[in-house]
Parts: sequence; structure tokens; C-alpha cells
Amino acid sequence: MSQIKSGYKGVFAGERMYVAQVEAQDRKGWISRQILDDLGEWFGIPEAAESYARRSSELPFWAAFDGGKPVGFVAVLKHFDQAAEIYVMGILKAYHRKGIGRLLVGEVEKWCADQDISYLQVKTLSASHPDTHYEKTRAFYRSVGFVEIEEFPNLWGTANPCLLMIKAIR
Repeated sequence: MSQIKSGYKGVFAGERMYVAQVEAQDRKGWISRQILDDLGEWFGIPEAAESYARRSSELPFWAAFDGGKPVGFVAVLKHFDQAAEIYVMGILKAYHRKGIGRLLVGEVEKWCADQDISYLQVKTLSASHPDTHYEKTRAFYRSVGFVEIEEFPNLWGTANPCLLMIKAIR
């Protein structure tokens, strides 16, 4: 555990790769911006990406590191005693399909269990929109146990129909 820097609590996923909970707000915002800047296909509206980064700096937050380089992150919003949401998650494109998302979701699930949270939700672009990048996003969330619950065609405007997915934690 000697590789984990001050201000981080983490678990190792390999020799160089580890996931750590980040607590410093400025570090959370910096990591979010670095990752979201690489994900224009998903976060292509600069104002929205900045809003995600700003808000994520105030929330429970985990990052995946390759050595000292942040390569992914997730921020969680607790709505009620029994319910939380993956507010935003991103992984550098070069690190997609390497198990990092699964590790990050696993850390969120542990946190939810420790908080006695029963349900974890995520909102993403619905399949009624033809975006192929979000097709992969939905497939990822299904692969880690989320199920589709409801589509909200107007939540984000008619051009961006929202899909609500949920997972039971306990």
C-alpha cells in the first residue's frame, strides 16, 4: 500500500493499477476534467462537462490510477437513505474494456453497502437515441447488474431521451 499517496484511501487492482477514494475537492475536480476532456463522444457539451466536474468535486468520489496517472473516476450522489446514483463516471478511451469500470462500480457498491443503501441507479442516454457510444454504455451497465427501469423522453430535452437503470445492492 506504500504507493497510495496522501489523501487517498485505495485498493490495488494490479501492480500499477489501483482504485482510491479521493477526498480533496480540488483533486476531484481536476481528475474529472482530465477524464471528461478525453470523452467528447459522451461529454461533448463543454458546459455540461464542466458542471459534472464541479458537482463531482462535492460528492463521494473514487478514481482509478495507472501508476500515478488518473485513468477513470466515478462520483456518487446519495438521494435518500436507501437510494444513491452514479452521478457521473468516465474512463479514458485508451483504458476502455480493461475492467476499470467494473472496479469503480465495485467500490461504489461497497460504499453503498456500508451506508445501508439498498438501490443504486444510473441515468444514461436511452436506446431510442441512435448513439452507438451510449449503446456500449448501456451494455456495460447491464454487464454489472443494472436493469432498465424507465425511459424519460423529456428529462434532458427531446433530443436526449433519458434511461433510468437500477441495481439492488442488498
